[in-house]
Amino acid sequence: MSTIDWTVLIFTLVAVVVYGVFIGRGQKSNESYLKADNKMPWYIVLIGIMATQASAITFLSAPGQAYTDGMRFVQYYFGLPLAMIVICITFIPIFQRLNVYTAYEYLENRFDKKTRVLTSLLFLFSRGLSTGISIYAPSIILSSVLNWDIYLTNVLTGGILLIYTYIGGAKAIAHTQKLQFLIILGTMAFAGYLLIENMPNGIGFKDALYLAGKSGKLNVITTEFDWKDKYNIWSGLIGGFFLALSYFGTDQSQVGRYITAKDNTNAKMGLLLNGLVKIPMQFAILLIGALLFAFFSLKPAPVYFNERSYQHLKETKPEQAAVFEKEHQDLQEKFNSESKEILKLKGTQSPQLNKTIHDFKKTQTEVKDLHGRVEEAINKSNYNAEKTDTNYIFLYFVKNTLPVGMIGLLFAVIFLASWGSISAALNSLAACSLKDVHLIFKKEIPDDATELKYSRLHTLAWGIFSIGVAMFATQMGSLIEAVNVLGSLFYGPILGIFLVAFYFKKINGPNVFISAILSEITVIAVYQFDIVSFLWLNVIGAAAVIIFSAIGLLFYKPKAVNS
Repeated sequence: MSTIDWTVLIFTLVAVVVYGVFIGRGQKSNESYLKADNKMPWYIVLIGIMATQASAITFLSAPGQAYTDGMRFVQYYFGLPLAMIVICITFIPIFQRLNVYTAYEYLENRFDKKTRVLTSLLFLFSRGLSTGISIYAPSIILSSVLNWDIYLTNVLTGGILLIYTYIGGAKAIAHTQKLQFLIILGTMAFAGYLLIENMPNGIGFKDALYLAGKSGKLNVITTEFDWKDKYNIWSGLIGGFFLALSYFGTDQSQVGRYITAKDNTNAKMGLLLNGLVKIPMQFAILLIGALLFAFFSLKPAPVYFNERSYQHLKETKPEQAAVFEKEHQDLQEKFNSESKEILKLKGTQSPQLNKTIHDFKKTQTEVKDLHGRVEEAINKSNYNAEKTDTNYIFLYFVKNTLPVGMIGLLFAVIFLASWGSISAALNSLAACSLKDVHLIFKKEIPDDATELKYSRLHTLAWGIFSIGVAMFATQMGSLIEAVNVLGSLFYGPILGIFLVAFYFKKINGPNVFISAILSEITVIAVYQFDIVSFLWLNVIGAAAVIIFSAIGLLFYKPKAVNS
């Protein structure tokens, strides 16, 4: 990067850290540190919810996901708006009325202490791992730009954001997320504009869309039902609904954002607007990936987008790399030529257009096949790097195309997105492990100062744990898919526990506790044997808790419960 890019990057990151430390200074109690004194208006709640979900993974990996698999990933969010309505009707009023620090406090009141601890542990394990993956995403940037070891950049990335998260707590997180998200949205919109402006030969937005469509990348809705298909309208509406219901209704990283709201109305407004805004935002980000495919259909693309990995292959197996490069060059020239011919014939009904589109798709398949062979060769070379280059596609475009200054700003955006989601996750992990595990087994109730000290120590511990997880994230492929698969392994049973708590008043604590364990075993078994795609795991997990609990009524005598 140029000196200007470095200046923009460093200035932006330092400004956010300083702002976070300043705004979060003077913490004196856990009410402020973990809940921001319940003073957040709806727009801060909205931005916090979106920023927590839209991590660096969203902005780094989503364009690559669309580049390789098309835009059908957006269907993953189709169940979101309905889930927001259900949460506003059922979840928020209960959490607000009880004035909880974590979502799982309610479960002790409804069931018993061990059910609260079990649910908390399921959350802590899944969110702790996911946070580690979120740290790894921006670490890729530092590693790529500086040619530093990925393990060192993991420590740097996770360590810097710990500064204001450790000091400022929920208040610092809420206000820095506001600043971060405004910078992110503006910069990503400008990046999309520059992508179109850099298309060759005066090709415009409509031409790029046409080419992306002919390549199959605009597959926004796929209606064919297939249990093993990851992204179609059915898995999105049904599986996505259950995943969103669990994530936004029972995941403390999200619950922690809207319980900071000043009242019920502000919490609901923030959550409902998230349901309306999220799909268009994700659509726009995926569209950048589809347009990137059109871009590299018209301009030379690299043999492999992860340049460090491919350089290692060239150094260890130069003859094999030379063969790959010659085949790639021939295919790329053919692919670029066919792309330009399609645009030249666009709008005509000539048989030549149909033939060219057919040849274009055939060449596209050949390019994909070559990419697969290159990837296989790299993975067999025992080089400790990612299994795929999906997460490097957008990064490659940024580094090699955008103007000076914009590169540094876009790299800063990916860091800011990461910090927004990770800081919220660390805050929620600290709240949960302190309130739902640590203090439950501590006989003496600590004073405010001691409890605040414990909260900060828990935040620090989870930061270190997440950095450790990031060290093992190199073999997970597409990060946006990996983090959602991981969540789906645990979200179903957690949601099932809450659904039983809300709607099945006859079911008691011992019953739901055993049912939750059996449900988690069922989900892991279904995933291990690859019976269905991961979105359906959320439905299976939630349904299994309800079914096992209903069966348990035959063995456990119901008793009166608190509502």
